[in-house]
Amino acid sequence: MSRIASVLLPMPLPEAFDYAEPEGMELSVGDQVAAPLGPRTLRGVVVALREAAGGNRPLKPLEARLEEPALPPATLEFVQWAARYAVDAPGQPLAIALRGARAPRPRPEKRVVLTGATPARLTPAREKVLAAVDGFTGAPADLARAAEVSAGVVKGLIDEGVLRVELVQPEAAFPPPDLARARPPLNPSQAAAAQALAAMMDETGFNVALLDGVTGSGKTEVYLEAVAHALAADPAAQVLVLLPEIALTQAVIARFEERFGVRPGEWHSDVAPPARRKVWEAVAAGRCPIVVGARSALFLPFANLKLIVVDEEHDTSFKQEEGFIYHARDLAVVRGKMEAAAVVLASATPSLETLRNAETGRYRWLKLSARHGTAQLPQIDLIDLRESPPEAGRWLSPPLVAAMGETLARGEQTLLFLNRRGYAPLVLCRACGERLTAPDTDSWLVEHRYSGRLVCHLTGFSMPKPKACPHCGAVDSLVSIGPGVERVEEEARSLFPEARVAVFSSDTVFDAREARRLVESMAAGEIDILVATQAAAKGHNFPNLTLVGVVDADLGLRGGDLRAAERTYQLLAQATGRAGRRDRPGRALLQTYAPDHAVMQALAAQDRDAFVAAEMEERELAGLPPFGRLGAVIVSSENPQALEAFVQQMAAAAPNAEGVEVYGPADAPLALVRGRRRKRFLVRADRGVDLSAYLAAWRARVKPPASIRVAIDVDPYSFL
Repeated sequence: MSRIASVLLPMPLPEAFDYAEPEGMELSVGDQVAAPLGPRTLRGVVVALREAAGGNRPLKPLEARLEEPALPPATLEFVQWAARYAVDAPGQPLAIALRGARAPRPRPEKRVVLTGATPARLTPAREKVLAAVDGFTGAPADLARAAEVSAGVVKGLIDEGVLRVELVQPEAAFPPPDLARARPPLNPSQAAAAQALAAMMDETGFNVALLDGVTGSGKTEVYLEAVAHALAADPAAQVLVLLPEIALTQAVIARFEERFGVRPGEWHSDVAPPARRKVWEAVAAGRCPIVVGARSALFLPFANLKLIVVDEEHDTSFKQEEGFIYHARDLAVVRGKMEAAAVVLASATPSLETLRNAETGRYRWLKLSARHGTAQLPQIDLIDLRESPPEAGRWLSPPLVAAMGETLARGEQTLLFLNRRGYAPLVLCRACGERLTAPDTDSWLVEHRYSGRLVCHLTGFSMPKPKACPHCGAVDSLVSIGPGVERVEEEARSLFPEARVAVFSSDTVFDAREARRLVESMAAGEIDILVATQAAAKGHNFPNLTLVGVVDADLGLRGGDLRAAERTYQLLAQATGRAGRRDRPGRALLQTYAPDHAVMQALAAQDRDAFVAAEMEERELAGLPPFGRLGAVIVSSENPQALEAFVQQMAAAAPNAEGVEVYGPADAPLALVRGRRRKRFLVRADRGVDLSAYLAAWRARVKPPASIRVAIDVDPYSFL
């Protein structure tokens, strides 16, 4: 009897489609297939097989089983679970999981092989080539170099038919790590944490540990020991290390190379498609022991995943905000459970959700309370800008400028931190007061003086800075308001013209290679003052950096973000933690208009526990995460009237459920984006409520017209 194959397609479709399995195809769950859909043929994955019952309507047959690695059962289960959790179509996470499979393969390699023919004349040079070719893999020129002869000798043997050049697709594989390689000595605190992680991994089943260490305490060395233990316990084991920033990837990969003697697989948006294909196939075949990558690496088809490390687990970059919306930290824990793998969450400033799980015993809590070696935590002081304001037209206060001068005189480095790209965050007209925004978007245009353009960081729109105001036509009336990193760099150069100044932001560092070059320059002492956004505020180790100046410490506290205090504390603790990481003492100065704010006081006192306790108490009283759950529903349309009518209909259709509160609809803070008006609902639920099921049931009650888009964000991090 023929069978029916349910095939999931990597598209925003609500469910898998049924196809007939052709005679002799012999499919298995997880196989990649060519499936017809209308006039097109698409790559899909078999998620179920069943016997065809009599009387079924005829189904389209599948066209072929693709000669590609099948998705392992745990990967397929994870993809489908992630879709249910995010209340999204299962094809969305599947598209992420198949991203590497759809990339082009690396170019075939030239290899020289023996044909079995005997050369008419055997010279000493030809003897060298014939001796070297046995087991050799490489092009003719490589063979000539290996045999220490001229390229003409090899060419002569090829022309004579003794040798043949073949094109061979290289095997997708990575060399095994050298586990016997010497490692740096661990201090007692690191050794105890590494031993606890090893004991946890020796237990069968799934476990999660929080590796909670102050900045500079050597968390990376501890989890490298965990990686070594996992690979030693099972030679076929695979390890995934997730990082929040591409800028961090190169530094961490260098640590892996130093520790294990080989380069791990690398997975992020800056990796070329053929290299991505190699990693994907090697992971599926079990020939890539270690992967270091960004959040999407979580969807790779691991054959034998035994350990997941989420470095800087608190970082908001782990939250994917567009397309398929998910938080990689939370999904990493779920993937670990499905794979029966250990999960290590590492941070100097853990998220409140993770801390709560550690406090209640759901996660093991491993603490590194002191910096490695002789390094000490930096002294943190607050500069009250009401008492010590910068000069007119300046952004650096006199106490900070004085400290920078002292630091330069000692031959040490300064980091000026401002989490705001570009030259100025706002451009307005002095004549009419018009604030320049992107077309059909409420987002302000940011001036970038390097390129002479105004850029919308939300939509990517950019335009040359005009000579006249687009609104009133006044010439030379546009002025830049507020500082970005480019403006702070300009000020630093004018104050210290002899200093070597550089900027580190996503506008000046375009790829991982450039990020590594800049980080290495800073580490080598080739930069005196580094002006940086959050790209440089975490994970980096600059031995000669002793002063961190935070230009606008209050920046993250503005707006309606429910996590504003937590995120500000985390970001500033990470930024200030770059100072004094070796034998020289460090200092951090925070410019603020609110020195009495709880976040500023906690940072100055370096009392994380007091801040966490106060923040936890507020969250618990309000039933907010980690004591409750949040979900956001964002509805948008180009037609304001249709949007208003639909959100009222949707509000009326909200299910009544105990432990659930629905707020809205309300205009989103950014109410217009790319010509679409936006309304938001916020759903708060008790911990015991299945929030995903509630949101799915709500969405099923309404059918939006074609002009309306509905996006669901479970556990939102952005409230714009």
